[in-house]
Amino acid sequence: MVATQSQPDPLYMSEAEYLAFEDSSAIKHEFVAGKVYAMTGASLTHNLICQNTATTLSTQLDDTPCLVVANDLRLKVDSKVAFRYPDVMVICDTPQYVDDRVDTIHNPQVIIEVLSPSTALTDRNDKLQEYMKLEHVQEYVLIAQHAAQIERYTRQSSGEWLYKSVSGVDNIIDLRSINCVLALATVYKKVDFAGDGDR
Repeated sequence: MVATQSQPDPLYMSEAEYLAFEDSSAIKHEFVAGKVYAMTGASLTHNLICQNTATTLSTQLDDTPCLVVANDLRLKVDSKVAFRYPDVMVICDTPQYVDDRVDTIHNPQVIIEVLSPSTALTDRNDKLQEYMKLEHVQEYVLIAQHAAQIERYTRQSSGEWLYKSVSGVDNIIDLRSINCVLALATVYKKVDFAGDGDR
């Protein structure tokens, strides 16, 4: 699903109010510094890419302790008091729940977002900065929706981040922190770029 930050009347809440509101809401919302943004439905292409990505990672990690979760698990970002719903997360340590809430964690090792026209700037800027400040995160991956392209930020031992981008369905990109690869042909399997919508 896609979070839209162009609501005509954004909601303002405290963290506690947001969590109570979210528990009773029929749809998901992201929370950023007191502002609450509704999550809208995603396009078929967005959903296919998320599903393909989660499936290939789950298969590769089948014999490891790592868990692959998509869409519904909430992530708390302490640096900005934010709650996000990343498209895909990989958790390799025991999940660290926030305030004993089993629907909210803060220790993924890999975070993946599928870019949409309405969220690309947020994914590339705000979320990039938020996710890099999470001590457990080793890699942040951005997957384009309208072309075969994957970008990867990898944390180095120095604390700096290394950027890499690959494009074309014949390419692959490695996720070294979990010893996996993303083959673009697999990530974009059954995706019809010409028939995709705008979300």
